[in-house]
Amino acid sequence: MKILDNKKDFVYTELMDNIKKGAKLSVVSAYFTIYAYYELKKEFDTIDNLRFIFTEPIFSKSKEKDVREYYIDNIRRKDIFGNEFELKLRNEMTQSSIAKECSNWIKKKVEVRSFKSNNTSQPRMIHVENGDGSSLCINGTFDFTTDGLGITPSNRMDNSTATYDEDFNTGFLKVFNDKWENELELIDVKKQLLEEMEIIYKENSGAFIYFVTMYHLFKDYLGELNEENIVKERTNFKETQIWKKLYKFQKDAVIGAIDKIERYNGCIIADSVGLGKTFTALAIIKYYELRNDRVLVLVPKRLRDNWTIYAQNDKRNIFIDDRFGYDVLNHTDLSREKGDSDGINLKTINWGNYDLVVIDESHNFRNNPARKNRKTRYEKLMDDIIKSGVKTKVLMLSATPVNNRVRDIKNQIYFITEDKDNALEDVGINSINYTLKMAQKTFNDWSKLDENYRTSNTFVDMMDMNYFKLLDTLTIARSRKHIEKYYNLDEIGRFPERKDPLNEYCNIDREGIFPPIKEIDNEIKRLTLGIYSPIKYLLHDKREGYEIKYDTYIDSGSRLKQIDRETQLVKLIRIGMLKRLKSSIHSFKLTTEKILYKIKVVLEKIEKGDTGYDSDLDINLIDPDDLEFNDMMIGSKQKVLLKDIDLIKWSGDLKLDREKL
Repeated sequence: MKILDNKKDFVYTELMDNIKKGAKLSVVSAYFTIYAYYELKKEFDTIDNLRFIFTEPIFSKSKEKDVREYYIDNIRRKDIFGNEFELKLRNEMTQSSIAKECSNWIKKKVEVRSFKSNNTSQPRMIHVENGDGSSLCINGTFDFTTDGLGITPSNRMDNSTATYDEDFNTGFLKVFNDKWENELELIDVKKQLLEEMEIIYKENSGAFIYFVTMYHLFKDYLGELNEENIVKERTNFKETQIWKKLYKFQKDAVIGAIDKIERYNGCIIADSVGLGKTFTALAIIKYYELRNDRVLVLVPKRLRDNWTIYAQNDKRNIFIDDRFGYDVLNHTDLSREKGDSDGINLKTINWGNYDLVVIDESHNFRNNPARKNRKTRYEKLMDDIIKSGVKTKVLMLSATPVNNRVRDIKNQIYFITEDKDNALEDVGINSINYTLKMAQKTFNDWSKLDENYRTSNTFVDMMDMNYFKLLDTLTIARSRKHIEKYYNLDEIGRFPERKDPLNEYCNIDREGIFPPIKEIDNEIKRLTLGIYSPIKYLLHDKREGYEIKYDTYIDSGSRLKQIDRETQLVKLIRIGMLKRLKSSIHSFKLTTEKILYKIKVVLEKIEKGDTGYDSDLDINLIDPDDLEFNDMMIGSKQKVLLKDIDLIKWSGDLKLDREKL
């Protein structure tokens, strides 16, 4: 007995050493490849016959294409493109001749049968019976392929045994014979296998090869939606006001986006600023509303009016006849459990009942920061809207879906794929995360190049094409230059020319009596701004109580102190004062007066002694928001009892600030 691991001792060398002229072979394997035959051609051409059993079904009367599917998947794909040896043969243009020789050999000397049902657990075996009485039986995990026989290196963990005892090997041969004669389990598939092999060596016309090539290049676009298909499906879509308002390039974006949404469940429209992404999205929304789909539009709060106007009975609504019925919510509403958002009750809304969600400024969801004991906006959108309830399609709008990193787009794509990393396997992208990870690495390498080599052409050459395939599959992105190049500008008009900015310089004070900015900055730094930091002036014995009340602990075990927050706030106030001065002296004056007023109110309360002193009051035993204690406190969010403050020190600093201001 001998152990064959295909690392030191190989299956194919045992066959070469033990197959003699006139031998009879019996084989059980999941695969059979022309390349395995080619490497052992000298030995196989001398044998008497070979019986081959496939462990997987490759043909059935009820489904005649099983053979084709088996052959393409298990012979051509796995072995023609499987390793360097086969690639070398393919590059040498010998594939056709090898297939023809193998086919002729099979016709003369091989019988082929297959299990009718899947039997992949069947042990692999090659039994050699020579005319001189010698025999060889190899049992194990190998297959009849170049890597299975050890001809080419692989990562397979094969562990097979070779035995040479004739009596011992006879037992294996008997088991094989019993299987071979069992018509209930096996079916003859030699004819079908030869027909499939003929595909490889058959001479085809140049026209046939051309059309097959074109088909494989463009098959993904054959079923693509176009304007005619959309209009045919929704007969009144072309009559809507929004469709009539669109330019040709916007209509193309609508059709392309709908096609991607129908194929892949979503699309990102990343046209440059000023190309009308909102109108493009409105047309897509109208298409789905005509299908009676329920639509939700998520927008930054500042842009809400841009969308709500078209769903209202308002004279300013230029699409009033289209009767848009979508809901509009702010991005921040995803963080709320209750409350009202322009008439929508966030406590009772059925988040999972939207067929299409449109996300304006979708780059705001590029991150998913962890939050303690509550869902992030990203998680709320993913779990409660996209994954829950009805099947939800996703349309995203952003002129900058990628901001700082190539991987910024990952979370946006995951909305489309419902968080499935392998959702685009059908287009050749096995892992979205890996594709973006490698793209980021390539970008990092490119950005380190000498500026003479750091060009767009170099970037394209370095980048894995899967990244561009991913973007092409799910995004639509055009610039003004693209529109100018490919569309008729007489129809849409020319874009405004961007002129270089003119820098105008003027003195901050025409009369020359205002102090220099540096001097003002130094004066601001001398301010204590104690009005914004009452915690700093707490009496020593009161500080612990306020630490318990307002300090917070995070998962890492560290503590966020309120005193530190107020210190940072004071720094921001100082910066804010300078920013007001940058805007105008009038703005600076208003800010200064606002601070002076706050100081005035507090000093008057202190001087009147109106602090509501009560020795029994404890900040941890009362509700700071209770109006009963309003006059006894200072502060807005984190309130402090005036009785707990060192009023002498605090009022002294407030008076100094008042003088300086």
